Amino acid sequence: MSGITYVKGDATAPQGKGVKLIVHVCNDLGGWGKGFVLALSRRWPKPETAYRRWHRERAGNDFGLGAAQFVQVETYIWVANVVGQRGMRRGSKGVPVRYEAIDEGLRKVAEQAAGLGASVHMPRIGCGLAGGTWTRVEPLVQERLVDRGVHVTVYDHG
Repeated sequence: MSGITYVKGDATAPQGKGVKLIVHVCNDLGGWGKGFVLALSRRWPKPETAYRRWHRERAGNDFGLGAAQFVQVETYIWVANVVGQRGMRRGSKGVPVRYEAIDEGLRKVAEQAAGLGASVHMPRIGCGLAGGTWTRVEPLVQERLVDRGVHVTVYDHG
């Protein structure tokens, strides 16, 4: 039995009290413009601005698969930009999702959540445009976050 709470709703409007960390998956090309990131950008401009700068200045930072960037958007709300997909297109090389990168990114999310005393909120990361399956992602969320005492809520929109 999973320790993940599933709700219908909008992950950009996280439920509950206390500090909340919204997690989503980004690509490794610096592209931001489809999927969940549109909802993030409508609500707060900072995650997109920070992600684009992080990518642009990648020669001098940790940007790449498995990296995570944490952006405070409100007093008690943070957004984690997790680089968990290679490229943006599905094709002969398969889907963009990289489960090992999501796993590494979630390890960093767990550290940040523990430091902030935050709960984690997310859509089904890696399963939209990235082309992943929740049966592969859910165990990573369970192991990296829930098993370490981090409360996780997954939002199914609509």
